[in-house]
Amino acid sequence: MPNVVAAYEKYHEKGLDIVGVSLDGQRELWVEAIEKLKMPWVHLSDLKGKESLVKNVYNVNAIPDNLLIDPQGKIVARELLEEDLQAKLAEIFGE
Repeated sequence: MPNVVAAYEKYHEKGLDIVGVSLDGQRELWVEAIEKLKMPWVHLSDLKGKESLVKNVYNVNAIPDNLLIDPQGKIVARELLEEDLQAKLAEIFGE
């Protein structure tokens, strides 16, 4: 998660926004993780764990997962971790 937090801090003012969707089943653990990992973006969860609607709609098979979605709603990249995420964001934001 530190990689995602760093990306948010670097690109948020340029237009990057994040919506965190949790597959947690316990509210307390979910909220604790948000605070501990210092994730300042919007967070959503139906608290249904592996039965979450989001998991099924977006075919989430592993945690963490991510989708980069452009302003028109098109998924432009998925499952980018570490350097791959940073490289794609640099490409998108012209760095």
